[in-house]
Amino acid sequence: MAGLEVLYTCVAGSISCPQDAIVCFVHWDMIKSGYRCIGSGDEPRNSDKKSELLPADWSSNKELYSLRYKAKDGDTQLLLKAIAVDSTLIFNLMNCSTQQVSDLTVNISDHVDADQLHTFDSVFKDADSLSEKVRTQLLPSQDRPTGQRAEMKSRRVEEEEQRRRGEDSDPLRIPSRNPRQGAPPHWPDPMLPPFEAGGADLDPFGSRGGGGMIVDPLRSGYPRSGFDPSSGIPDILPPGAVPPGARFDPFGPIGRRRPGPDPDHMPPPGYDDMFM
Repeated sequence: MAGLEVLYTCVAGSISCPQDAIVCFVHWDMIKSGYRCIGSGDEPRNSDKKSELLPADWSSNKELYSLRYKAKDGDTQLLLKAIAVDSTLIFNLMNCSTQQVSDLTVNISDHVDADQLHTFDSVFKDADSLSEKVRTQLLPSQDRPTGQRAEMKSRRVEEEEQRRRGEDSDPLRIPSRNPRQGAPPHWPDPMLPPFEAGGADLDPFGSRGGGGMIVDPLRSGYPRSGFDPSSGIPDILPPGAVPPGARFDPFGPIGRRRPGPDPDHMPPPGYDDMFM
């Protein structure tokens, strides 16, 4: 909480209620996040200038606080308003350029002891939790000054590079298969060249699309006739000669008798002699 005690001591004369202490705390978090207060109210004034202190009239209205901020090293301007509603203080922070608004509701009694307003060591309760709420809810990362965003991005890139260098230096490291950590690693197909030698032995049924090493006419993919060898073949095999379901390779024409010799196939010698 470095700097908060100095700020609180400087404005102690203007703090007369618990919500004043909360606004002072949020102002300190804004300063710590890279902003400077340029004045109070909604409209710019000729007397506006960047300062870490609160304006003289910052607590003149105990129901509505209005403060304007500007990035220390940029042009980003923010308008902070705090509205007192019963026992809570509702903060609204608007980026004047993008009109982006964030809000935070603070239960005053959870973070300020109303009986210890003029004792800095005892006035704030659970200050770490309040500071965390301000940073995560009221000051999202896109509203931080440009210089601070660039610094954080550079730090993340550097950490990522260090992590990758550490992983690449391990010769036994296997790429992670966790889809949340990026695309799955490319594992080469062992059935592709030059690893396809012996593929039929590793995949005998050809499940990967290859031919396999087992020839099965029932799974060859070619259309089969409705012929059942167990019923027999006329003049060739009697019924029952082939057990049902047994593999059978036909050895002749099926379904009709073998035709006899055709006279035109083997004409007699000298058939073209007109005198015969």
